[in-house]
Amino acid sequence: MKKMLMASLALLLAGQALAADPIGQRKEVFKQYKTVVGAMGKVVKGDAPYNKDEFAKLAGQLEQLSQQPWQYFPAGSNAGKTDARPEIWSRPTDWQQAIDKHKAATAKLKQVALSGDLAAIKAQFGATQQTCKACHKDFRKD
Repeated sequence: MKKMLMASLALLLAGQALAADPIGQRKEVFKQYKTVVGAMGKVVKGDAPYNKDEFAKLAGQLEQLSQQPWQYFPAGSNAGKTDARPEIWSRPTDWQQAIDKHKAATAKLKQVALSGDLAAIKAQFGATQQTCKACHKDFRKD
């Protein structure tokens, strides 16, 4: 019982530490992005078999992920520790527009994925990827 209590306490403290670390939180979300986008990219490139239901599930996951990382960019959360450019905070309107375009693209990809039209999926996946690239170009040090 004591071991279980200690393990629960350790998990609670670890969760609180992550909650207090916006950089860690956004890195975790983007790590999940990489996994989902990577799996989708393999299908789009023909390196993995296309399964309508599985791809639609991935598109739904990506759409959910597209809602998450932006809250973890509060003012002062960079301090040279990440590849985030200061323009995120100095150009908030442009930053928000990039976020909104990405969210719209992922929502559209989710809808297109449900259609099962692989040609349309490939086109929308490319358009979605362009929103990622545009944001990286303006707001991320590469």
